[in-house]
Amino acid sequence: MTAPVTAFHSQLPVKIAFGDGVIAELGDALASLRATAALVVVEEPVAEHSDVVAALRAVESAGVRVERIVKGPGEPTFTLANELAGRVRGRALDAVVGIGGGSALDVAKAARIVADQGGEASDYASGARTPEPPRIGLVLCPTTAGTGSEVSGASVLTDTAGDRKIGFGHPDMRAQHALVDPVLTHGLPPAPTAHSGVDAIAQAIGGCTVANSSPLSVAFGLEACRHAARSVREAVADGGDEDARRRLSCASLIAGLAMNLSDCAADHALGQALGSVKHLPHGLTVGLVLAETLDLTRADCADRLERVADALGEPADDSTDGSRAVRAVRRILADVGFPTLRDAGVTEGDLPALVTSATGEQSYNLEVDCHDWSEAEVEQAFRAALALESR
Repeated sequence: MTAPVTAFHSQLPVKIAFGDGVIAELGDALASLRATAALVVVEEPVAEHSDVVAALRAVESAGVRVERIVKGPGEPTFTLANELAGRVRGRALDAVVGIGGGSALDVAKAARIVADQGGEASDYASGARTPEPPRIGLVLCPTTAGTGSEVSGASVLTDTAGDRKIGFGHPDMRAQHALVDPVLTHGLPPAPTAHSGVDAIAQAIGGCTVANSSPLSVAFGLEACRHAARSVREAVADGGDEDARRRLSCASLIAGLAMNLSDCAADHALGQALGSVKHLPHGLTVGLVLAETLDLTRADCADRLERVADALGEPADDSTDGSRAVRAVRRILADVGFPTLRDAGVTEGDLPALVTSATGEQSYNLEVDCHDWSEAEVEQAFRAALALESR
């Protein structure tokens, strides 16, 4: 039975440039924002990338003052976002540029809104302050293919005092420009390539299955699945495979659009809990529980998962219960050598804290999931993932 088309709203006012070499358009993006001085947050692995260096030199040659900050390894924190916001205000900068993986882009988003509208990043995470249309420009350039953060209004930061990850967002936190240059992902090691690629697949599937999905999010989600299924294995096997890198970057971008037109599903609630409790990278945490959450919820969205299975290239069979999509996900995870919960150091002793986190502070993605989750089912999904000895 085909699901009815219900009312929906959407707004994604982000100007997107996609393709090899588009990092060179950074100067044009800043010019369109009438920026005269910019804070550039660039992640350490790409800080000396020749294309990034050339783009920043071109920006400076055009008369824009650049304050360059190299972000080291580790998850972004509220403290760092506030420090960067202080630099923007103190140096009278009128634009922020984020170049890197999701952590660099997320901290750039938070720093821009704090610099523009005051307070601290925690004020926006708690809801004490609500973002308004910003005056400070924001340009985001991803160097991994997974989070879709370049088109997202969300930021995930670590509260070091509370020892937890907190996600928050608002449409007015989105960038005005997203420059998606697949060349910047060349050579990314196999593990982060797999983690980010699987994160993109999770977001794409969520765009098809969550309760607030729409024809637009489904269309983007299915197309993202199609590109990811035809690239993630190849990109993991050969980081220099140009076609695979383009397809995976495109999948990540489109999955980010799907996520912004709807939301992420239960896998992100359980994944965020893993990030808070075990301090694991975001893409890894989502992939550790993706198949198990889908398996538990598939009865509530079987018709949509059948389309997902087709997009992921899973051979047809006589089943119509959504299990084919779960098999497709499990196959991809195995093919890219994705670790298990046990590989990541999770034990049964962690389960109470994980369930509490997933059903408490991280519960939003459970609430928008197509399935009405109970605490017992959250534990069941974690236990199913923990039971895997290998992929």
